[in-house]
Amino acid sequence: MDVTVDPSGFLTCLGRRYRCALGRSGPRRDKREGDGATPVGVFALRRVLYRADRIAAPATGLALAALKPGDGWCDDPRDARYNRPVALPFAASHERLWRDDAVYDAIVILGHNDDPPVPDLGSAIFMHVARSGYEPTEGCVALGLADLLAVLAECRPGDRIRINPPVPDAPRK
Repeated sequence: MDVTVDPSGFLTCLGRRYRCALGRSGPRRDKREGDGATPVGVFALRRVLYRADRIAAPATGLALAALKPGDGWCDDPRDARYNRPVALPFAASHERLWRDDAVYDAIVILGHNDDPPVPDLGSAIFMHVARSGYEPTEGCVALGLADLLAVLAECRPGDRIRINPPVPDAPRK
């Protein structure tokens, strides 16, 4: 199964549409580290991480693991662990996965730039919980928690996310 994201901010799964937030720079084919864009393409849904102290284990067919306070993700293109999980403390630039807010209470690791990671092509691209008001992300796809859990309940190994590009303006006559 593919879940599909359209550039107007909706994710479709098995015929149901869910509002989602995208990167502050919108969807782009030429994703670069730090550009705030959501990468366009088709990416595997790798696995789910969740905060067991805040939510129950999500019902899903995807691989599942509870987050720990020392979990992080390397976002330093110069480091050998770029776009990989890391244990904190970690000297290179990284993202902390155990957050004070609820954004990473459930995280789906997307198969963007990970096989193998190429420096500067983007890291830490996840599907996660949206902020209130669906504020733009740094490049991820974010849904309300209930919607994310509903989508995860339908997911199985081999499923993918398809992030569509913006539709170019029609030529003017």
